[in-house]
Amino acid sequence: MKNKISLLVMVLLVVPQFTFAQLKAIEYKDGIDNLAGYFGKAKGKLLDNAGVLILPAWMGIDDHSKESAIELNALGYHAFVADIYGIGNKPNSPQEAGKISGSYKKDIQNYHRRIQLALDQLIKNGANPEKIVVIGYCFGGTGAIEAARINMKVKGIVSFHGGLARDSSRTITPITPKVLVLHGADDPYESELEIKDFQNEMRTAKADWQMNYYSNAVHAFTHKDAGNDNSKGVAYNKEAAERSWKAMLTFFKEIL
Repeated sequence: MKNKISLLVMVLLVVPQFTFAQLKAIEYKDGIDNLAGYFGKAKGKLLDNAGVLILPAWMGIDDHSKESAIELNALGYHAFVADIYGIGNKPNSPQEAGKISGSYKKDIQNYHRRIQLALDQLIKNGANPEKIVVIGYCFGGTGAIEAARINMKVKGIVSFHGGLARDSSRTITPITPKVLVLHGADDPYESELEIKDFQNEMRTAKADWQMNYYSNAVHAFTHKDAGNDNSKGVAYNKEAAERSWKAMLTFFKEIL
């Protein structure tokens, strides 16, 4: 019995490594800064080498973003998980994550550049530059919206529980990529005013946009490690996670 338990423990420890083994670590640079993202090649039927750039949440590259890449690979999409912070700069706590991610929101052009560099890596590794979508979670969802705001050469963007706020001093210009925002109806981190301003921005920019609300869902509703206590403002919601993923795939079929 003891040997069986030991074997089970070994399997549980090894499985995640095999799960992520299909992802290839890709090192690249931003000037003198070293970055390292993860590329996953499409499996089975290739969809014209369509690619998905994945922007992680504020803790940086995590299991959730890697799992998304693997799921997309299985569906026939190339995927690249972007490294926004750079090697050695991954935050160790939510407090650090808030400080680091906040610096990118403040210096938004720096965030734009890191997203573009990751997009370049996705294309360099085989994705069709005419068939690309950017998706992001939380802080990465903000990044996906920013990709639309500056008209990166992508077909569309998908924001999962991302921040919607925009510096009011920035000029609103026409948005070309199609936009899908997947939002927790009870997310306490987005005020009614921010949501209203975002929707008005999309109208002013003449964007092709959609915004889905998920009941009983708060911030980070796609993250399994977020717990299940909505009162904390951050919690996993299985139903909302599954519904939003399906909505994204429907969006992909439309625009790709």
